[in-house]
Amino acid sequence: MITLTWPLVLTLAPLPWIARRLMSPRVTEQPALRAPFFRSWERLAADEGTTLVHSAQRLPALFLWLIWLLLLLAAARPLWIGKAIELPNSGRDLMLAVDISGSMRVEDMKVANRGVRRIDAVKELGSDFMARRSGDRLGLILFGSRAYLQSPLSFDIQTVQRFLREAQIGFAGQETAIGDAIGLAVKRLQEREESSRVLILLTDGQDTASTVDPIEAARLAGQLGVRVHTIGIGADSMTLPGLLGSPLGSRTVNPSADLDEESLIAIAQITGGRYFRARDPRELAQIYAVLEELEPVEVDTTIYRPRQSLLALPLGLALALSFALVLRQLWRGRHQTAQATEAL
Repeated sequence: MITLTWPLVLTLAPLPWIARRLMSPRVTEQPALRAPFFRSWERLAADEGTTLVHSAQRLPALFLWLIWLLLLLAAARPLWIGKAIELPNSGRDLMLAVDISGSMRVEDMKVANRGVRRIDAVKELGSDFMARRSGDRLGLILFGSRAYLQSPLSFDIQTVQRFLREAQIGFAGQETAIGDAIGLAVKRLQEREESSRVLILLTDGQDTASTVDPIEAARLAGQLGVRVHTIGIGADSMTLPGLLGSPLGSRTVNPSADLDEESLIAIAQITGGRYFRARDPRELAQIYAVLEELEPVEVDTTIYRPRQSLLALPLGLALALSFALVLRQLWRGRHQTAQATEAL
C-alpha cells in the first residue's frame, strides 16, 4: 500500500496556473532592430506548418507542469507500507555462562559410541537451544581462571551463537571461576528491566579461581531476582586405553571427580533455579528441553509494518524531465540557427 505523509501539499498543484492568470504581461520598451532577412524567417515559419508550431509550443509547458507535479508529489513524502508482520515482544533476559577451562577438552561425551569433547557438545546443543529463544535477549559469558563477557544481552541470536561456536578452550585460563561468572552475569542482568532474569551456568568442575565466593554471588543473584540454573557436565565413568591403545592395562576412571555438585545444587536452590546433571549429549538435550518448559518464550506479539520511502522516484523523474527539456531547447536553438543561415 502506498500512502502520502503530507497529502495537503498536492493542493498547491494549480498554483502556477493561478499565478499566470493573475499576473499581467510584462511590457517593455526597447529599441527596434532592423532585420533585413525577416521575410526569410517568416517564410520559413509558414513552411513548417501551424500544427507543428502549436505542438512545439505546448510541449515545454507540459514538461514544466509534469515537473511541478512530481516535485509536489516528492514533497508529500510518498511511503510504501508493507503487510503486517507479527514480532514477539521482549521476553526474558537470558545469560549463558560456559566453562572453557582445560578440563572441558575431556572426550567423555559419547555420541554413537564415540567420545566427543565436552565443549563440543555444549557448543552444538547450546546453539540449538539459542535458536529456539526468539524474543529473548541472549548474552554469553565465557569463564576459566577469569570470567569474560563475550556477548552482551542482545536480540541478535545468530551473533551470540557464532561467539559460542568460536569459543576456544584455555582462552580464559585453565582454572575455574564460577563465582566470578555469576557475579558478572548479575552485574549485566541487573541493568535490565525487572522482568524474568535468567542465568544458565554450565561447568564440569569446582570453583578454584574466583575472587567472589560462589555461594555469596548466588545470594546476591537471589536478592536481585536473577534465577540461576546450573548444569554439571561430564560422564560418571570413562575407560582409558592401555598399552599402545589396546585393552591391555586399560582402566576405568571417573572423569567428573572434580565436579562440585554440592555447590551447584546450593546455587540453584538459593536463586530459585534447578540443578541438572548432563553425562552425555542426550541428557544435555533433555535438560535444554526442560529449561524451555521452565523458562518458556513469551508468546505475545506486536504488529509491525515495514515502511520504505518512495521520495527518490518522483524526484528522479522530475530531474530526468528537466534534463530532457534543456536538451530539447538546446537542439531547437541550434536547428533554427542552421535554418536561418541556409535561408540567407
